[in-house]
Amino acid sequence: MDSQEKTLEQGVEEMKQTVETPAVENVEEKAEQVTEEVKAEETTAEATEEATADTTEDAPAEAPICSGSATAPEAEEKPAKVYNTKQEVLERLKEIAHSDETPLKSEVELLKTVFYKLHFAERDAQQKAYLEAGGDPATYQVLPDADEEVFKAEMIVIKEKRQKAFLELEAEKQENLKKKLDIIEKIKSMVTSPEEANKAFPEFKALQQQWKEIKAVPAEKANELWRNYQLYVEQFYDLLRLNSIARDEDFKKNLEAKTKLCEIAEKLADEEDVISAFHQLQDLHQQYREIGPVAKELREEIWTRFKAASTVINKRHQQHFEGLRAREEENLAKKTALCEKVEAIAKEEVKGSAGWEKLTKEIIEIQQEWKTIGFAPQKMNVKIFERFRAACDDFFNRKGEYFKEMKERFAENAEKKKALVERAQALADSTEWRSTSDKLIALQKEWKTIGMVPKKLGDQLWNDFLTACNKFFEARNAATAGTRNEERENLEKKKSIIEQLKALAEEAGDDLQEKVQALTEEFNQTGHVPFKEKDKVFKEYHAILDKLYKELNVKTARRRLDNFKSNLKNVAERGANALDSERSKLMRRYEQLKQEINTYENNIGFLNASSKKGNSLIDEMNRKVQKLKDDLQLTRDKIKAIDAENE
Repeated sequence: MDSQEKTLEQGVEEMKQTVETPAVENVEEKAEQVTEEVKAEETTAEATEEATADTTEDAPAEAPICSGSATAPEAEEKPAKVYNTKQEVLERLKEIAHSDETPLKSEVELLKTVFYKLHFAERDAQQKAYLEAGGDPATYQVLPDADEEVFKAEMIVIKEKRQKAFLELEAEKQENLKKKLDIIEKIKSMVTSPEEANKAFPEFKALQQQWKEIKAVPAEKANELWRNYQLYVEQFYDLLRLNSIARDEDFKKNLEAKTKLCEIAEKLADEEDVISAFHQLQDLHQQYREIGPVAKELREEIWTRFKAASTVINKRHQQHFEGLRAREEENLAKKTALCEKVEAIAKEEVKGSAGWEKLTKEIIEIQQEWKTIGFAPQKMNVKIFERFRAACDDFFNRKGEYFKEMKERFAENAEKKKALVERAQALADSTEWRSTSDKLIALQKEWKTIGMVPKKLGDQLWNDFLTACNKFFEARNAATAGTRNEERENLEKKKSIIEQLKALAEEAGDDLQEKVQALTEEFNQTGHVPFKEKDKVFKEYHAILDKLYKELNVKTARRRLDNFKSNLKNVAERGANALDSERSKLMRRYEQLKQEINTYENNIGFLNASSKKGNSLIDEMNRKVQKLKDDLQLTRDKIKAIDAENE
């Protein structure tokens, strides 16, 4: 008996190690149930043989080690079919929904996953085609899908059908429980005496057959029900006395049946469909379990043969799902990496339409790569897709907002440019040449500050604006042709004056100041020059003038200081009070000059230098400030001279 128990324990342990696959649920619980049933059957077999006249010891227990149970509807999985279109999925859904077959959860989930994969792929293709055709991403809308509505309707029917099947199955289990309890009560009533047991043996065998034919019962009652059944069966066999011929005949039939099951199980090793082979093996285990014991000397042999065939199928089944899980984990890693890529792109700061288009191409390439990757593990497949979809949606939502804002800016810029066009057209016929010229030039500068508008509209607005400006300036040029000749003559006169001033800068005569003053008056009396030459002439004129004034100021200041120092001796002879009085007068002059310099510098700070007139005024005031500073320095030097004289 020790070897029998060891064999059973090894079989159960192997079952636990080989059946942990996605296709079977609650494997450990079922393994425990099988273990209980194996032990119970072992006890029954022992009790049966001990009750016979010619045999003194029972054969080893012969309960199959099964990797799952075929009694639950969800375990009856079929090989996964490949669906290439939504119509194929819908046809299969309609077939399930409107037929008598009970829908399997695994198949329904597969159909749901495949449908939405095809659905999203079709939606992405539509969006891509829209964008490639030049469509606006901000206005793109996802169109309703009639196939999806049909899909949802059929899924509701299937859900109701599955719910109904579940309730019917539960009711059937309760009915089966009641039937098996009735059988237990009948066997219990047979356990009275050996004589009665022998007479009731045919009825007992019939009850056993009925028991085998009754299928699933509530899971929470299964073990207790089985133990009670075995208890009374054992008690019946304790009282039963069969002749050796009947027993041997029974053993022979059981051996033939189990040998046939072994042959079938061994052929399953050549079955290409691993899943189908696994489920067929479970059916064989159920049949093996329902067959009675064989002769003791053959019991270990037949069980070892059946177990060996089962191990081959279970290992293939386990390897199949291990490979599947490995591929799914690899797919999950690839999809996670793509999610991270899209999330990183979605967070990038994008500048300009070109940047958005570049990133859009990258996103679309990633989406295409996603479609080439297979399923992730079932628990993560929907989650990883939702993560990917959320990242893509985030990017395209941001892109849509950007282009929406850009359209609004374009519209605003277009309105601004339209207003400038209208203002330019209103000025096109004006004859106030100078003021209108300034206004149009200001409008042109303002035009440059306005942002972009759509190219076609922008070209039209620019043409209208340019036409209005050209109309005015052409009329002005025609009307002021004579004035331009006079301006060119004035330009030559002023250039001549500038050359004379440059020549004076090389002289050192005493009448330098008078000559400079005369040329300055002549320059100021000369009229306008061509507008384009105005700034250049003005700059050149004031550059040489500043140089001359600086030299004149230096010479004048030096001469005035020398004269002051010469007169100090005469002042000193009048007494110390005379020097102090002179010093006080110079200090007041010094403070007055500082105040004037501060006033001019403050005024310069408030002037707007953006216009040419503003620049000219600032230059003039800067020259005055410089002259005041020269006077300030001269006054300071005079004060120092008085202080030196006092010492």
